[in-house]
Amino acid sequence: VQLQASGGGLVQAGGSLTLFCAASGRSIYAYAMGWFRQAPGKEREFVAAISRSGGDTDYAESVKGRFTIARVNDKNTMSPQMNNLKPDDTAVYYCAADSSYYSAFEYSTQVRDYDYWGRGTQVTVSS
Repeated sequence: VQLQASGGGLVQAGGSLTLFCAASGRSIYAYAMGWFRQAPGKEREFVAAISRSGGDTDYAESVKGRFTIARVNDKNTMSPQMNNLKPDDTAVYYCAADSSYYSAFEYSTQVRDYDYWGRGTQVTVSS
């Protein structure tokens, strides 16, 4: 599966952005999906994950209550809605697919479990 992230940009603190992850080559229903981010000089970190069914999600503590992840399997897309953005949210955001065998309700929050990565999209939040 090939993944392409888009939707990043420059936004003021308190603003909102919606990122998009478009998949091609295979249906994303085959994968649990996740979003990760990497700020300059820092390791890539977990942001959000969603099960194959879309009914189960998880978020990093730093984004809980502000980010919402969703997937539309029949359109092969996934996106997080990011609200009340903070300067600490500034990073390159990556979407990823995990091909491990999961039930339709499971997912991973670990970078190492994800097999397919898209090119990132830059999100910059100004104070």
